[in-house]
Formats: sequence, structure tokens, C-alpha cells
Amino acid sequence: MPKRIGSLIKRDQTISGPDFLTKDGNTSLVQQLVMLIQSKIDDKLLRSGIKLPSIRVCAEEYSISRFTVVEAYDRLVANGYLDSRRGSGFFVKERRHITIPRNSARSDISASQHLDIAWLVRTMFRQHPAQAMPGSGLLPPEWMNAGIVGNSFRSVARESSNQIFHYGTPEGYLPLRQQLQLKLAEIEIGATPEQIVTTSGVTQGLDIVARHFLGPGDVVFVDDPAWFLMFASFASMGAKVIGVPREADGPDIAALEHLAELHRPKLYVLNSILHNPTSTSLSSAKAFRVLNIAEKFDFMIVEDDIYCDLEPDGNQQPGTRVATLDQLNRVIYLGGFSKTLAANLRVGFIACSAEIARQLTDRKILATLTSSEVGERVVYKILAEGYYRKHVQRLRLRLDTAREDSTRSLEKFGLTVPTAPSAGMFLWVDAKSDTNVLAERAMREGVLLAPGALFSPTQAASQWMRINVGAMQDAAVLRCFSNLFGV
Repeated sequence: MPKRIGSLIKRDQTISGPDFLTKDGNTSLVQQLVMLIQSKIDDKLLRSGIKLPSIRVCAEEYSISRFTVVEAYDRLVANGYLDSRRGSGFFVKERRHITIPRNSARSDISASQHLDIAWLVRTMFRQHPAQAMPGSGLLPPEWMNAGIVGNSFRSVARESSNQIFHYGTPEGYLPLRQQLQLKLAEIEIGATPEQIVTTSGVTQGLDIVARHFLGPGDVVFVDDPAWFLMFASFASMGAKVIGVPREADGPDIAALEHLAELHRPKLYVLNSILHNPTSTSLSSAKAFRVLNIAEKFDFMIVEDDIYCDLEPDGNQQPGTRVATLDQLNRVIYLGGFSKTLAANLRVGFIACSAEIARQLTDRKILATLTSSEVGERVVYKILAEGYYRKHVQRLRLRLDTAREDSTRSLEKFGLTVPTAPSAGMFLWVDAKSDTNVLAERAMREGVLLAPGALFSPTQAASQWMRINVGAMQDAAVLRCFSNLFGV
């Protein structure tokens, strides 16, 4: 028996008409409710800012389960139709059209100096599964939601059983790129699907970009400290890697301008949000100055935003993205899901100008033909069905607790965190002694640390180290720290 949709919203916002949910059709109740609300928003019958009925009220009025309403609302949030406001409910979202300025493309190629840092990589990955890893770059597996990943894999296998035996498309699975367009719009970056190229993780994305822009002898800037693996990657191409001192709110601007004038780089790679290893973020003032310097000295900015979804929502955002200011004119934006869904779900993406996207797609074809469409379909499903938003909210809350607990534990051992971040998974810790030596001692106890030398292109000895707050609850780690620091 079909159920009539009476009034979807409150009395002063009543919508009349023959709207039905039926249980005997081929379309699920969830999808019917999604389509109904979507159509009313698209037809301007539900205005921006209007609050939808509570989950309980909606379920009772239409004689459907609360779970059905929750899933429908979550899908509408994921697809940019609704806003979820904690403690207040669900509201019709203003659907703004972001103006995308004309983009300029660059294809400069050229030069280098070899950096022998293979030992750094071996040190980080020489470990056994049972090893305690406060130096790891991943959250503990038990923090991840195996259910949504596993269920999505099974669903994709059922729904796309024939397609999974074929190559995907070089640009990447189109529905995912459309979903990523919505995701980028949330952080005020305008990008069409034609400006997005999927990759096998952010690492491959960075490699593709570097191979396109860099040749032997070319200069690439990185933050100092920064994610160490890219140093080896750039050096293998013959590029010259130069570090820009990183401060609590971004790069040292005076140093960046001086080094740019001196070396004329082709690229500057940085984390604007929740920088690895410090978890600090770029201030608005410094984001503006970085972009100014890039324009002045004509280099591209590669913005690695892998930690994007660990930043707080809304007005609590800790920093500014350069891509938000630039709108992908001089900025190439990288993102992915390895830190929040599963490290082995290698799905990343590049957002850039349409011309550069075409060039990077050609380079991707030569390297790997396509990326895995199975993984891309899985990520699309998790994003589009609204599961991802709730998962990352839980991750942020768990990280907040772990960060506070970890800071207290480290201080008990006599270590300090001079710049305490408000979000993210890392602490940049002053150990007050050579952390290379500490890492060797910890390794003998089966504990993997990440010494500061890893994160500098000069590999200079350092008294700093990166701590993953998710690993600091491990009893083996606490025993090791007690032995190392005599507490």
C-alpha cells in the first residue's frame, strides 16, 4: 500500500501534491525519499535554509523506519543538498555555483642533484606486523570502519560484476569525479569532473605531477620539515630538492621569497592543512603571500591535502588552502582516502586546470593505463551514500581525545610539544636529544619511531620526532618511552 507524503516540512512550509513512497516498486524507500526531497529542492519548492523535519517526525509521518530517513538524509548531505548541523538537525543547503576562472597551463620541463635517502625509507618500513609504531603515518586499523569498506566492496562486486573485469577509464570513474566535484565545492574549490584525474593514492598523484613538470637540474621546493618519501622520488628524477623552513602558521615567507629569487623553482610542494609532521596549518595571510610569491617567480604550487578530512568542520577550520584562493590556476591540488578509510584502498585524485588534467591523464596512461576502478567505485559508494561523513566525524572525536592523552603522556616523560595542534593525527615533539639515536634504541625494543632527520631534505641530525597519537595508547610504546627517558 503506497504511503502518501503529506507535508515534508513544517506547517508554514507545507508542500502539497501527490507525492508517494511505495513499498512494491523496484526503487528502495531510501532512494524514493532522496529523489522526492531532491526534486523539491531542484524545483525551488524547498528554499535554502529551511529545516527539514526531525528523523523521528519524518519516520512517523510517512510510516517508514527511522533508519530509512537517516540513510536518505545522509545521502542528501553527501550529494550537497542538505547541511547537517550538530544538535540542530538537517537544513536545505544553498547550492551555489562556483565561478571557475580561466586556467593557465604550464608544461615546463628541465636538471638535479642526487640525494641518497634510501636508508630513510628502509628505516620507516623495516617492521613486523606486531611492532608498535608511534612513528607510523597511519591510524590504528581498529579505528577504521571495516564494515562500510567491506560492505561497499561486496555491493560493488554484485552491482558491477561484469565491469570489474575491464579496464577503467584513464581519467577515472566518472561518478566518483562528479562526487569529488561536490566535495571540493565544500571547501570552496571550483573544479569540474574534467579537471579531476584519479590516481592510485596521493603518492602516485605527486609522482605524475613531478614527472610532468620536473627534469634533471630543475629545482623543487618542499617544506622543512616535510613528508620524506617525496625527497627520494624527486631526487630519482634528477631534481634539486630545497627545503623552505616551516613555521607554526606556514612557511617562513622571507626565506621562501629569498630562495625563490635565488633558485627559480618549478614547483613548491606543501601541506596547507594539518601539515605532516607538525599538524599545523597555513594562515590566511601566509596563504596569500605564498600565492603572490609563486606568481612573482612563476612556479606552480602542489597542495597535498591528504589530511583534509581530519580538520574540524565549519568555523573551526584551522587554516587556509591556497587552492581556495587560486581556484586551480597556479595550484595543483591532491587528495585521497588512505588516511581515513584504508591504506590499501589506493584511491587518490588530482584537481587542476582542464589543460593540465589532460596532460596528466596522458602521463598516467603511459605509466599505469588506468587506476583501479574497483577501488574508485567503492570510494564513490561510501561517499555518495553518506557513510563517510559520519565515519570521519568519529575519527576526529577519537583523535581529539588521543591527542590530549598523548600530550600528557609525553610531558610525563619530559618531552615537549611547543606547538600543540588543535586537530590531526601527529605531534611534533622535542625529545631534547638526537632522535636518530633514540630510534635505534627503540627499534631494539620492537618500537618504530620517526626521527626528525627523516623529515628534512638535508637529513640533518635532529632532536625532534613525529608521534602518531593513535599509537600512544599502546602499552609497549609506553614501556619503551619509560626505558628511553628514565621515567
